[in-house]
Amino acid sequence: RFNNRTALVTAAGSGLGKGVAFRLASEGAAVTIWDRDAASLQDAVTEASAQGLTVASQVVDMSDGAALKNAASDLIAAQGRIDVLVNNIGGSLHTPFHFLEQSDEDWERVMNVNVTACIQITRELIPPMVAAGYGRIINMGSKAGRYGSLFAGANYVAAKGAMQAFTLQIAQEFGPDGITCNTVCPGAILTPRVKGLLAERQTEEERLKVLQSIPVRRHGEVADIAAAVAYLASEEAGFVN
Repeated sequence: RFNNRTALVTAAGSGLGKGVAFRLASEGAAVTIWDRDAASLQDAVTEASAQGLTVASQVVDMSDGAALKNAASDLIAAQGRIDVLVNNIGGSLHTPFHFLEQSDEDWERVMNVNVTACIQITRELIPPMVAAGYGRIINMGSKAGRYGSLFAGANYVAAKGAMQAFTLQIAQEFGPDGITCNTVCPGAILTPRVKGLLAERQTEEERLKVLQSIPVRRHGEVADIAAAVAYLASEEAGFVN
């Protein structure tokens, strides 16, 4: 589906981002992954190679607006175009769960990672999409941003809600330019980070109760989300916003 298409997946040294990047690469995309963790990036590139996949990588601290802008320019210069942007960067950053325990700094950090960084990279990459008359933007939201969360706090919930609203506006504004924008809103996908957070903040009984509320009686896996993102990133999803 992605032959002759280019894609950027942010925060893709591990977890969901890596799974998404590998899925897109396996279907022919020229994929670039960003992460601030150089070791994770190298491990991801090595793992991709072992699977017969090729991904390009760049160490980028997306909390640094100037570094982000320079990396975006480098990406466009190297690839000549950008067809797919997956804004995967985000997280609750292990800030406190309870609202009254969250500091201004906790709010600022979580909003910067989940909202500001995504806004900044989207602003940089939409112009070449507009010029090409084609683009797919997929934002990694969360069930938390729609319904609240049992283990991530108000700052994370508010940030993911903001990304959902941002998605709606980008879809509306740039749809006429051939660009779609969608948010994927997973529940607890069992990456190592989420497993740790669940173990820390929920009892075994609480986790079982949540599991029983899921129709298929299992938690989502990285592959489930990667498959959904691959569809939304494809030409087939041209009517989906």
